[in-house]
Amino acid sequence: MVSETETSAIGNALVVLGAAGVVIPAFARFRITPVIGFILVGLLVGPSGLGMLATDYPWLKHVTIASIEDIALFAEFGIILLLFSIGLELSFRRLWQLRKLVFGVGAAELLLSGAILGGGLWLLGGLSTPAAFGLGIALALSSTALVLPMAGTKSAVGRASFSMLLFEDLAIVPIIFILGAFAPNVAGDNAELLLTTLWQGALVVAILAVAGWLLLPRIFAQAARAKDPELFLAASLLVVIVAAMATAAIGLSPIVGALLAGLMIAETEYHEEVEAITAPFKGLALGVFLISVGMGLNLKMIAEQWPQLIAAVVGVVAIKAIVTAALLRFSGARRGTAAEVGLLMSSPSETTLIVLTAALGARLIDPETASFWQLVTAIGLTITPLLARVGHDIARRIEMRSDDTPQDEAAAARTVIVGFGRVGHTVAELLRDHGRPYIAVDADIDTVALARRDGFSVRFADVARPGSLDKLGVESADAIVLTMDDPVQQLRMTRQLRQKYPDLPIISRARDADHAAALYQAGASDAVPETLESSLQLAEAVLIDLGVAMGPVIASIHDVRAKMRHDIMTKGKLDQEPRIRRTRQPVADSDG
Repeated sequence: MVSETETSAIGNALVVLGAAGVVIPAFARFRITPVIGFILVGLLVGPSGLGMLATDYPWLKHVTIASIEDIALFAEFGIILLLFSIGLELSFRRLWQLRKLVFGVGAAELLLSGAILGGGLWLLGGLSTPAAFGLGIALALSSTALVLPMAGTKSAVGRASFSMLLFEDLAIVPIIFILGAFAPNVAGDNAELLLTTLWQGALVVAILAVAGWLLLPRIFAQAARAKDPELFLAASLLVVIVAAMATAAIGLSPIVGALLAGLMIAETEYHEEVEAITAPFKGLALGVFLISVGMGLNLKMIAEQWPQLIAAVVGVVAIKAIVTAALLRFSGARRGTAAEVGLLMSSPSETTLIVLTAALGARLIDPETASFWQLVTAIGLTITPLLARVGHDIARRIEMRSDDTPQDEAAAARTVIVGFGRVGHTVAELLRDHGRPYIAVDADIDTVALARRDGFSVRFADVARPGSLDKLGVESADAIVLTMDDPVQQLRMTRQLRQKYPDLPIISRARDADHAAALYQAGASDAVPETLESSLQLAEAVLIDLGVAMGPVIASIHDVRAKMRHDIMTKGKLDQEPRIRRTRQPVADSDG
């Protein structure tokens, strides 16, 4: 016979899964982030919403959740899965590259924001110094669960956000122990306990890293041989659970173990398979966490204290945004990047709730104060997507208004790239790596702003307008590269450029052989059929993996290129063979 507790647990699980099944597709259809939807669902079905009517209407028990504690375990597991998926996108090499941001800007942001917020609370609220310190540090934390899914980890905004969030996650345990040391009538062994936890944590992390390096390739190799996706999923979850339990057992946060598990799998050749299999759980994990946030919104308390709550939220957001943006700007980040990251990181965090609970347990703050700031945290998490959108818009305006490129750069740039999609981005990246000056243009404002935040020299320009390219110094350029995904516009621009600049090298992206032939007829110096090159590189990889010697493979590829040149000559009625260079050949030394 099923007990009432089991029935309640099953009902809560069904409510969460049902909410995820409705919110994700519904909000995706209207191109709205599901973050707001999950929070609203949590508010609706939580104890402050329909849950408070369950006593009068018993049937509501089947579609509501009685208390936050009922899904606390789901929410915690959701955060663990989120951090695991984030670790899959990283590697130890990338973490080492970000060490200055992690322990430089990340540490400065947490300590400075905590000091300012704590000082303000000490002056305004009459709190004791330890209580003000605890609240200040708690509110200085930012949401890993919300920020990273929105910012990613590969853009300039994502790298900066991840670096600071990583330091905050590492600092949670020391913060909790320090709060415990400040507790009234506390025993004097907290410092020793903290040191013990730290060296045990370092030892566990080292053991997990070595064990992962030795065992994970073998475990996933067995799963690959079985060709069973369920084995990959089971092995992945096992790694996450073991790592999280190992770090939790010695006093560290299980979040650290989950992140470490993702990093270890990211170093194996099976990380893409694991990432694809676990991807559906990422959205569900985030949804569970956000539902718990929505359930924490007490509408009655909001109605009673809304002026104080608004002032507290605005104050926390403003202080954190200003401090974060200023530190990033001081460290050399672009103005747009600093502004966007500042607003993105300005809300309190889910870990703020953990620190507040620790401060309450240490009797540094009273329950009423803890409830107030827990509500501030829930509101801050709710408005995080709005702050992210505002930050993105502000960053775009800043980047479009500020032209960090010298006025004579256009004349000095020897390569002009038209279009900054995936092809233009790759060309610019290689030119930059080899120290070749360039200037790129694109007609999409968001693309230009994002590229500028990542350090690329890109301007906004609509090349369809007459005279737009002349302002970029095409007459003094060594080459112009056309990467737009518009064959008609490419042909028109090629003809116009060839008529105006007879000696200018024009390199153009072509869709296929027919398009390449038309571009050569229009005056292109080089036209690279992208379908041909991608097919040849794919075929080369297949043949080599099948054990065919490199020599015959290269000879076959040269034969295909020769046939393609002949076809292009025939279709384009050319007098001489076009140049179809092998895109993967080594680049000659510029001094040679």
